Amino acid sequence: MAITYALLDPIMTVIRPVAAFITAISAGFLENIIEKPQQEELAPSTLACPVDNCCDGIDCDPKEHRRHHTFLEKTVAGLKFGVGEVWGDIALWFFAGLIIAGTITAIIPDDMMAKYLGGGVHSMLIMLVVGVPIYICATASTPVAAALILKGVSPGAALVFLLAGPGTNITSLSTMYGILGRKATFRYLVVLSVFALLFGLLVDQIYLISGVIPTAVLGEASNVIPHSLKLSATVILLLISIKPVAGWMKNKIFRRKEREVILSGFPIPINKEDQNNDSHAGQDQDNCGCGHHH
Repeated sequence: MAITYALLDPIMTVIRPVAAFITAISAGFLENIIEKPQQEELAPSTLACPVDNCCDGIDCDPKEHRRHHTFLEKTVAGLKFGVGEVWGDIALWFFAGLIIAGTITAIIPDDMMAKYLGGGVHSMLIMLVVGVPIYICATASTPVAAALILKGVSPGAALVFLLAGPGTNITSLSTMYGILGRKATFRYLVVLSVFALLFGLLVDQIYLISGVIPTAVLGEASNVIPHSLKLSATVILLLISIKPVAGWMKNKIFRRKEREVILSGFPIPINKEDQNNDSHAGQDQDNCGCGHHH
């Protein structure tokens, strides 16, 4: 919601979580109506200390444990989790979204977007077809949607992309197919598509009735912040992004390929160096140290 408010506008900030909430609740209710849920024993929730894991919540009373840490310690632990864990998970996707948004802004002509995605049901359907299969998270999709609106795409079509992109992709649908089955996956996809189209049409009507020009208010929320503060926040954002981005590069690019050993019924070729080492090792094993070779 914060990124939506910063990059888009207040209308999209309100409509986006409301549309996502109603869509998710409707899909869940429909699934429970069609497929009766079985009564299963829920797994017990963890009561371990979230600050430093000093208590497992079993051998100590959770109520008593609440007074073990000061407000400052809890605040620091929350900031570490937000900066390290939460931002570490979305940092790479956020920068990927910025790169994609910049590419769209620089390369794609304005008239082409406005011609095919300027509004109407056909625009929603095109964005639905584009958004369903691609793998993009909610954070990365926000700057992409902002770039699309700047290029003439209607806010409703952009909302369809914001709902369909993070909500569905080939990976999540295949996983859902394996866990819930073919029918449940199909019902989920239908519900999400229908509600995305309905909310997309609704958003376009809201902008039309209110007289708000999307490109005029896009990203205007940041103007209330002083330039020096925005610059400082940018520097901080880049600094806390070094570790997760560098970690990803280390794992994906600079990672050493481990040697793979495949066992089969065929003889494994041995190079001359290994063969010489093996022969010397065999000679040492045959020599017991008494001066006689066995």
